Amino acid sequence: MNCSTAWLALHTLEGGIELTRTPADQADRLAVQLSADLREWGLESAVQTLGLPLEDGTVALMASLRPEFQQTHMPRHNSLNLCSTLGACQEAKPVDEAWALEREIWVALLGSPHRFVFRDLEALKSHVRVRRNMALAARLTALAFKTEAAERPEADWHYEEDPGFILKPGRPLINALIAATQPEATGKLYDFSCYRATEYVILLGIAQELQAHHPALLAELQQLNERHAVRSGQFHEVFLIEYGSMETPLPAHFYVPGDRLWFRNPDERSSDVTGYEGSWVMYMGGGLFSNFWKRDAPFTLESKAIEIFHWKDGVYTDAQGELQMDETVVERLVAQTQADPQARARVLDRMLRMRDPKGVYAEGGCIDTTREYPKSVSREHCDLVLPSF
Repeated sequence: MNCSTAWLALHTLEGGIELTRTPADQADRLAVQLSADLREWGLESAVQTLGLPLEDGTVALMASLRPEFQQTHMPRHNSLNLCSTLGACQEAKPVDEAWALEREIWVALLGSPHRFVFRDLEALKSHVRVRRNMALAARLTALAFKTEAAERPEADWHYEEDPGFILKPGRPLINALIAATQPEATGKLYDFSCYRATEYVILLGIAQELQAHHPALLAELQQLNERHAVRSGQFHEVFLIEYGSMETPLPAHFYVPGDRLWFRNPDERSSDVTGYEGSWVMYMGGGLFSNFWKRDAPFTLESKAIEIFHWKDGVYTDAQGELQMDETVVERLVAQTQADPQARARVLDRMLRMRDPKGVYAEGGCIDTTREYPKSVSREHCDLVLPSF
């Protein structure tokens, strides 16, 4: 294959995993090593690889699911049923939670319509571990339901106007993040928004990976959080990569465990209620999305869509003229819709559409076109650059 043909093939292939710029004499060995690593999850026979020569003399190793495996487990890139089709949800003998989650992440990445690019195999394996950490942390996260409140464990955090909630000196970052988000650590639920909670879950997943595989960067992350919080838009810019777009939306049923994503409220009036513009969640695997307010009742794609649909029915104007949300009305109507197959089908037909562009409230649904995942923190190929304050 000449270089121009290789480049054409590379750019017409879609999805899966790409390991970039492998020395040509190591490409076959890398493919064998990848297959050996996948054997741990019983996936070595599910994957096909292709080495494509690049113009600089290196090789891009492409890995994806074999068509028959893709059709069985991820038809039309639907990853929501992987837990069931792979067997982790059906086996009589309990399967290790972390093991099953890593297997699901591998399959979702390999079957993705978006191509995930990594510098080497170690960077890929680090990425899988970070996603695993995040999904497991999201499953344990629970907050008090106050969308405008801000509270943290006093033993670990203190608040300053500009820096925000910062670590007290000597308080380990990982322990502090767990204390703030996982009530088993302190016996208390803390008040903060679901958006901020996703930041803590992501930061915890990264920090746990750094503790095991990149301790020098963990020390830098610790020092940063003792000086200044990284929040909101800056958090996105520093820590995350967004994939998908309005022009090339991701499939509505494609999610990788560890994705952060947004469900949009397509109703203009109720979206003016603080905290109800939409809903930031983590995809935890197994077809489930985080519910930080009711941890034991995680959302499915359908239940989340139905909840957001009924926000329009729960909105009201209080005595001060401010818009508020009556959650009891929402819960009652959600239950009614779930119990009526025809009503449920109508709501889902309306909601499981791609969202309208920003500022537009027309025929779009609640499904966003993009997802987010952390930048590489692999020791040899780290893309994370921490800011200075």
